[in-house]
Amino acid sequence: MAHQHPGPAATAFAAVDEVGAATLERMAGAPAYNRWMYDRLAPWIGNQILEIGSGIGNMSQFFIGRERVVLTDTDAAYREALKRRFDRPGLTVSELALPDVPPSLTDERFDTIICLNVLEHIRDDVASLVAMRDMLQEAGHLVLLVPALPAIYGSLDRMLGHYRRYTPKVLRQRYQEAGLEVRHMEWFNLAGIPGWWLTGRVLRRRMIPSGPLALYDKLVPLFRLERHLPFRVGQSLIAIGGRKR
Repeated sequence: MAHQHPGPAATAFAAVDEVGAATLERMAGAPAYNRWMYDRLAPWIGNQILEIGSGIGNMSQFFIGRERVVLTDTDAAYREALKRRFDRPGLTVSELALPDVPPSLTDERFDTIICLNVLEHIRDDVASLVAMRDMLQEAGHLVLLVPALPAIYGSLDRMLGHYRRYTPKVLRQRYQEAGLEVRHMEWFNLAGIPGWWLTGRVLRRRMIPSGPLALYDKLVPLFRLERHLPFRVGQSLIAIGGRKR
C-alpha cells in the first residue's frame, strides 16, 4: 500500500499536547521508517482492527481497506484530523482513553488490536492491557510496540509524557499479570539507540531534531538489515500477545 502524504488534515489542528503533536508531524515526514514498522508488524494484522492512539494516522494509513477499522485517540483534535483524512466505508473514529473503554466498544471483539508507542504514556499499564485483552477475539492478536531500554530514558521521554521504557522481562511480566500470553517478541530499531541517547540523555533536547530524522529515514533500507544479526537489541520492543489459551 502506498504511503499517503499527511496533507492538511494532519496539520490543521491545535492538539492539547504540543510536543506530541509536533513529534507526530515530524514522524509523518519519515515515510520509510513508518513503512518499515508496518512491515515488521504486518504478519499479525488481520481484517477487524482497533488501533489505540492513532494520532494523525501515521500508521493508520496502512490499515485502510480492511474489513473493519476503528481508529481511536484521547485528543479531540486528532480525532477530527483522522475523520478528515480517512473518510472510508467500514472505518470509524472513536474516543478511547485506556484503561477506560467507552460503551460503544465494550461489546466489540477484534481480531487485531494495534497499540504503538502508547502503553508507556499510561500510569496503569496492566489495567490497560486487561482492557485490550477483553476486546480481543479468542484467537486475536494484540500488536504492541513500546520504547525499550530504561538506560536511555531522558528528556525526550519526559517531554513526551513517558512513564517508563520497558525491558523484555518486565513486558512479559505485565502480559502475564493481564492474562495475556506472549506469542512473539523482538527488538526493533537498533540504529535508533545512539540518537535517542545523545538527544535525550546528553543534549537534553525537548524534540526529535528534524534534520537528523530526515537523514535517518533515508538510511532505513540499511537499518532493515538488523533482522539478520545473530544478536540484537533495539530502541523499541515488539510484543505480539493474545488471550491465554
